[in-house]
Amino acid sequence: MDTTVAIKWLSEKYNAEVITVTVDVGQEEDFQEVESRAYKAGAAKHYTIDAKREFAEEYIARAVLMNAMYEGKYPLGTALARPLIVSKTVEVARREGADAIAHGSTSKGNDQVRFDVTAKALAPDLEILAPARVWGMGREQEIDYARRHGIPIPEAHKKYSIDENLWTRSIEGGPVDDQRAEPPEDAFKWTVQPEKAPDQPTYVEIEFSNGLPRSINGERVDMLQAVRALNNVGGLNGVGRIDHIESRLVGFKSREVYEAPAAVILYEAHRDLEKLVLTPRELRFKHTVLDPLWADLVYQGLWVEPLRQSLEAAAREMERWVDGWVKVKLYRGSLQVVARDSKYGTYSRDIADYSTGWYPSDEEARGFIEMWSLHSLLALKKRGQ
Repeated sequence: MDTTVAIKWLSEKYNAEVITVTVDVGQEEDFQEVESRAYKAGAAKHYTIDAKREFAEEYIARAVLMNAMYEGKYPLGTALARPLIVSKTVEVARREGADAIAHGSTSKGNDQVRFDVTAKALAPDLEILAPARVWGMGREQEIDYARRHGIPIPEAHKKYSIDENLWTRSIEGGPVDDQRAEPPEDAFKWTVQPEKAPDQPTYVEIEFSNGLPRSINGERVDMLQAVRALNNVGGLNGVGRIDHIESRLVGFKSREVYEAPAAVILYEAHRDLEKLVLTPRELRFKHTVLDPLWADLVYQGLWVEPLRQSLEAAAREMERWVDGWVKVKLYRGSLQVVARDSKYGTYSRDIADYSTGWYPSDEEARGFIEMWSLHSLLALKKRGQ
């Protein structure tokens, strides 16, 4: 809504010729209607760019490799899409000879940082305009402004602020701003209410190669197909609802509600396969250092930060060995990994079995325990504890 209202506002404020850009990153929209709305709001020209495959292969794939859950909960759907949207917008700006680019982000949102920083990196010569940071209108005032100027606003935006793409559906505003209340059922679109999901579990087997999904239930898939398939099966089983208090980079906490079936399934399966394959030191380094740091950078609008690429390079070296399959069980909103295997897996039943497995001798066990605990025991002794 902010972007649509901004078209008319920019035309009035600057007497500007406004060229609009819609980037299709998998949102369920009527793009002809979006184009029509842009022209009704005063756009001189409109572009619709299909970037779904690029989003899946170049952005979502990286997020899967990095198990990218900001603060352990948010799969970074909106945050991932913003750099791609900016890059496509800059391409149009260059083609059209524009001297500025504008976006609909507010001064309270994270997206303003993501848009501005990426735009500065890709096109430092272009001025960046953010009408919603200037005009001083709240949500209800924007709706009134749109009505007065004959600008159609989607029905959903009258109650919630929705951002949707291939990876996540983000729901903000209205009833979900009350942290003490359960989100109303009408906030959800991708996922069945868990209580109304099928009363029989659904099993899904995902094969990974180099850390990325390559087949689902034996059928070869690319990244775009994998996300769509898992969004569908997860949603039908009520899997993928996320509700948490999020630390925004602009300095305050917000209540965020998401739907992300494919992300929830893929991250859980991928992390499980990593546990089978990676050494304990590799695993801890990746899960406690690389992954959360990468997620922080992307969330905070620093897609252009060189460290992001360095973290990915380190992760890709480890992911060479993350080949295998994972079977997950979906049932009424729950997700459980129930089986897995990999030719590079270091689990050995012959060693682990308590009945017939390998056992160190008593002397070996005592020696190991002595050396393992020596640092701690000496410290306690010296400190008198």
